[in-house]
Amino acid sequence: MASYMVRKTLKTLDSFSLRILTSTRRHLTVAAAAGTEHERSSFTFSSDDTDHSKPGATSTSDDKVYIKGPKSTPASSSSVTMPMSFMTGSIVGKRFYKKVTTREAEDGNGWSVMLDYRTLKTPSKRNLKCPTLALAKAIAAEWEYQQTDGIRPFTMPLMKLACTALERVPLTRAKIIEHLMKKFHQDLVFCRAPRDNDLTRDLRELQVEKFSPLIKWVESEFGFKPVVYTSFFGGKQEEGLVMAVENLLKKTDDCELAAIDAIAAAAHSLIIAIGMFRGRLNIEQAIELIRLEEDLQVDRWGLVEGGHDVDIADLRVQISSAAVFLGLSRKH
Repeated sequence: MASYMVRKTLKTLDSFSLRILTSTRRHLTVAAAAGTEHERSSFTFSSDDTDHSKPGATSTSDDKVYIKGPKSTPASSSSVTMPMSFMTGSIVGKRFYKKVTTREAEDGNGWSVMLDYRTLKTPSKRNLKCPTLALAKAIAAEWEYQQTDGIRPFTMPLMKLACTALERVPLTRAKIIEHLMKKFHQDLVFCRAPRDNDLTRDLRELQVEKFSPLIKWVESEFGFKPVVYTSFFGGKQEEGLVMAVENLLKKTDDCELAAIDAIAAAAHSLIIAIGMFRGRLNIEQAIELIRLEEDLQVDRWGLVEGGHDVDIADLRVQISSAAVFLGLSRKH
């Protein structure tokens, strides 16, 4: 059953998206658990629960793997510090395990990832329990993919989304929804270029052609017609539409909200994120809408190597990984 779910979700990706999803060139930035700026800058994967900052501390258990913020003292040889910035694509630490497996959680509620005999844990030392076996196997595959010379955290977007859903969303759900709704009035899909400018006339025609079907879908889905605007500061959407979208977000589970938040941040559009969440848009359709203006500029002026192409790859990582995470985390 799990294998079927994985295959069904991955069929939505083309071969290029799959390669980009595991590319070592780019990163996927995901907010870390609440804490100080220094604590958010890295994760530590350790094979025991010993506080190594205390002199004479000894290990009391060697059957766990947990992720925690770095301490002020140098890390012990039994831990690997993994930076959260991932901007340089650097290799962190060395692979400290041989075999990656999955198993049902001890309480029977979810699935765990095992690194050898150790249970993978979250930053707050909770077991990394996935809601489905399919998601657990996908995260296990990310860990299995790591090379012997070191761990590449930027190739584990599903792991980072899972940590976000388990750690950040339950604690900051209200703030996440508030932030999404604050940006809703400036949504990319509601924006139109001025019609009285020769430089933007082609863009406006393209926006009308590509965004209008999605606008009509929003109207039929929520019962309110969105307001389109040309102002740089956005427009004011009808209160009924705002409430309907906010109520939808409140009904999502933690994994769904984490995926929607990730897509909305990459797309600058909550509507595109909801469109993917409801199955109205697939990955390629979403990327086309997100890059509508930039692709038009590339067609007109040419592609800048090391700039536009890298941006496209980065966007594919973020959108594809969030879409896969959303599909694999659903129980039915």
